[in-house]
Amino acid sequence: MFKVTISDAKSLRDIITAVATLVDEATFEVDENGIKLREMDPSRVAMIDFYWPKSAFEEYICTEPTKLCLNITEFLKLIKRAGKSDAVELSLDEEAGRLNITIRGSYTRTFNMPLLEAMEEEVPTPRIIFNAKAQVTTSGIRQAIDDASLVSDHVRIEANEESLILRATGELMGAVIELKKGSDALISLEVKEDSKATFSLSYLAEIIRAASATSEIATLEFSTDMPIRIDFKQPNEGSLIYYLAPRIEGD
Repeated sequence: MFKVTISDAKSLRDIITAVATLVDEATFEVDENGIKLREMDPSRVAMIDFYWPKSAFEEYICTEPTKLCLNITEFLKLIKRAGKSDAVELSLDEEAGRLNITIRGSYTRTFNMPLLEAMEEEVPTPRIIFNAKAQVTTSGIRQAIDDASLVSDHVRIEANEESLILRATGELMGAVIELKKGSDALISLEVKEDSKATFSLSYLAEIIRAASATSEIATLEFSTDMPIRIDFKQPNEGSLIYYLAPRIEGD
């Protein structure tokens, strides 16, 4: 049996929107402790690692581990019908192989959607040694990424002992955005050795735009020409983490 209730529909909508930036179909693993998801995007350039503990729910019942594979685009359409203060109940109809979505607000409505065949692929957590770690405000890094997007389709992120720097170079224009220690946007910076790596702005902008709705703080970790790890701090000991592979210079 699986049944959960979320008292704040906005938090559910924001999380599913963040998932939808990378995948159209997602397999959620559910057990007595909570809900987790680890998926790569179809091009295998980016990965999402998400965990929502049962403490995040008003009601949480899961009598045995199960997998829920959903069409995220269609699921998002349904939960967007909930007002931000509405309650959302999710329950599994095992015999029909469908997920029931009940929205309770000024009135009650129940939708249902089919479960898809669960993916069996195990996606391992990347093992990377990070030499730079920057904790930033999500509003600050979002503005920096938007600035870089004005001039190019990729951005080089650099870190030294004093600042986090974003450099973007296009055919006609360039941009340098510097977040220095002590600035409002840069909360903390730890650098074992100077690091730099280049990333696709189409991926980076979508990830940060969507995930920033779930958190006010993000932690960026990277090393030279290695994937970046972006951790968006979540309440109730939950987690929302993305990994993005670097763009190789000259490609």
